[in-house]
Amino acid sequence: MEVLRIRGGLRLEGEVQVAGSKNAALALLAGSILTEEDILLRNLPDVRDVRIKVDLLREIGVKADWTDDGLWLNAKHLRSGIVPPEGCRSIRTAFYLLGPLLARVGECVVPLPGGCNIGARPVNFHVRGLKTLGASLVLREGCYHANAEKLIGGDIYLDFPSAGATQHLMTAAVLAEGATSIHNCAIEPEVVALADFLNRLGARIDGAGTSTVTIEGVKRLGGGEFPVPADRLQAGTYLLAGAASRGDVTVRAMVPEHLHSLIAKLREAGAQVTEGHDWLRVSQPNRPKAVDVRTMPHPGFPTDLQQPMCAYLATATGTSLISETIYEARIGHVAELRRMGADIRVDGRNISITGVERLTGAKVTATDLRAGASLIVAALGAEGETELHNLQNVERGYEHVDTILGSLGADIERATVPDPMDVVAK
Repeated sequence: MEVLRIRGGLRLEGEVQVAGSKNAALALLAGSILTEEDILLRNLPDVRDVRIKVDLLREIGVKADWTDDGLWLNAKHLRSGIVPPEGCRSIRTAFYLLGPLLARVGECVVPLPGGCNIGARPVNFHVRGLKTLGASLVLREGCYHANAEKLIGGDIYLDFPSAGATQHLMTAAVLAEGATSIHNCAIEPEVVALADFLNRLGARIDGAGTSTVTIEGVKRLGGGEFPVPADRLQAGTYLLAGAASRGDVTVRAMVPEHLHSLIAKLREAGAQVTEGHDWLRVSQPNRPKAVDVRTMPHPGFPTDLQQPMCAYLATATGTSLISETIYEARIGHVAELRRMGADIRVDGRNISITGVERLTGAKVTATDLRAGASLIVAALGAEGETELHNLQNVERGYEHVDTILGSLGADIERATVPDPMDVVAK
C-alpha cells in the first residue's frame, strides 16, 4: 500500500502550473458521447477519476486513445447503454452518462452514483429534469432504467443551483427536439467550460455562467478539439499549502477570478496576495489571523476548499468558524487534524477551530479526496513527519501531488507499507 511521507517545517517557495480541471474534464467526457465525430481533449489531468471515466466510456463502445496531443475520442459505434457498476461506485459523475446515452441511443441502465462519502448527494434534480424532457426512469435494484423514444425540450427549474445537475441536463438537452430552459442554474466555471465545449461541436447553448441557460436542440454535433481549463481547486490547494508553510507560492496558467472568494479570505487572514491576468501569488510571513468562512455555490467560497482551508486555519491566532452549507458530512478531516494537534470541534454543520502555534506530524488517513488535500496542507506546516494513508483518495483529483510539492521545496516521498488488512488476515 502506497503512502505519502511528509516531513514538515520547510518553507514552500516557487511557481507551479496546475493540470486541467478534474470536474470540467469529467463533464466533457460525458458530453463527448453526443457526437459520432472525432474529439480531441487537451490538457486532461492524469488523475484516477478521469482514468476511470475513460475506461467506462470504452466499456460502452467509445474509442479512446491517449496521444502526446491529448485524448482522442470517437463515440460513433456506441454498442451499449448499460454502464458497468464497478466504475459508478468509484465516481459520482458516471451517473451523468445517463442523459447523453438517452439522447444518443434512447435507452440505458445506469447505477446510482458513488464517489466521496461527504453527505447526502441525491440525484432527484437530475431525474426530475430528465423526466421534463420526456424520459421515463425507473429505479430498480440500485440502477436507473431509462428510455426515451425522443427527448423533447422543456422548462426546468432546479431547487438548488447544482453544478452536476446543470451540466447533466445541458448535455441531455443538446440533441432534444425544440428549446430547453434551465432556471436557477449553477454558474461554476466548469459549467461554462462544458457549454463552450458543446458549442464548439455545434450545440446552441446560451446563458452559461448565469442563472438561466437556454439550449436550442440540434440534430447532430460535429467534431473538434478543446483544452480543459486549469483546475481552480488544485490551484487553491497549492496556494493554501504555501501559506500554511509560511512560504511564497505562485500558481500560473489559471484564472484568478475563479478564486476571488479564497483570495478575499486569505487577505483577511493576513496573507499577501498579488494577481495578474493568469497567475496568483500568495505569501504568508506570519501566523494567519482567524477568519470565518461560509461555503456557498460559486462565486461563494468553494465547498471543495473548505477542508484545506481548515488545515490552514488550524495554526491561526484566534478562533475561526467554518460553516459548511453544501454537504452536511464533509468533516472527514476533523478527526485526522486532531491527531496532528489541531483544536477543532464540530457542531452540526459548523466547524470551530482555535488555532494552535504548531501542528505535529502523525499517521493520518485521507477519508475522501479533499480531506486528503487538507491533511497534506497541514503536514507541510507541521513539525515532524506525517504519514498519509489512503493515498488513492488524493489521486482521484490531484495530479502528481508529490512531484509538484517537491518542486516547491517540500520534503515529500511515496513509500510502500504493508496493508493493514493483509496484516490482519495473516
